[in-house]
Amino acid sequence: MLLLAFDTATPAVTVALHDDSRVLAGSTRIDARRQGELLAPGIVDVLRAAGRARAELTDIAVGVGPGPYTGLRVGIVTALALGDALGIPVHGVCTLDALAYAAGRDATVAGPFVAATDARRKEVYWARYDDAHTRVEGPSVDRAGDLAATVTALPAVGAGAALYPDSFADVRGPEHPDAAALAAFAVERLAAGLALLPPEPLYLRRPDAQVPAGYKAVTPVGPPPGA
Repeated sequence: MLLLAFDTATPAVTVALHDDSRVLAGSTRIDARRQGELLAPGIVDVLRAAGRARAELTDIAVGVGPGPYTGLRVGIVTALALGDALGIPVHGVCTLDALAYAAGRDATVAGPFVAATDARRKEVYWARYDDAHTRVEGPSVDRAGDLAATVTALPAVGAGAALYPDSFADVRGPEHPDAAALAAFAVERLAAGLALLPPEPLYLRRPDAQVPAGYKAVTPVGPPPGA
């Protein structure tokens, strides 16, 4: 197996390559406005650093959010296009699961905890975990101040928790998802015969752009009489 993993559901544009035994190379850039510009060069750089060719890839794993509409679709569309071109499977991974897996790998948490990313509008995307491998609630999107005390009292990882220290009592790292962790998570589940998600976005809410309600319909003007 040679699995390429990447995620653009957060400000972290992160890419990694995994050969079924270890991560061969990785790259992460933090820029919430340039996912479309940074992802393709990141993929090229990681393949070059590992000394591997795109044609050698056997699988792709992509973070499917939850995340904002524009950033999230960059990664998923790229994964689907690359998978189609190479004729290889594309697997989805919940971005919060990858963040939780990274926290377990880095030993910043051990027991129950929460992973949260920034959803803007004073909201967070969040999920609750028994451990780094086991999600027990979520993913959901809520205002940080509206979360239950049973959630906010737990140790929390991710930029969403860091933004609201008055809501989350015990904030720890990592702050952003890491494609190295996403890749290892995907490889582990595939090796165990466990299913991953379809490569479809987890938006959790409607996009900011909406058709205005109550707009006035315009009646088309027909040809003049006798035309």
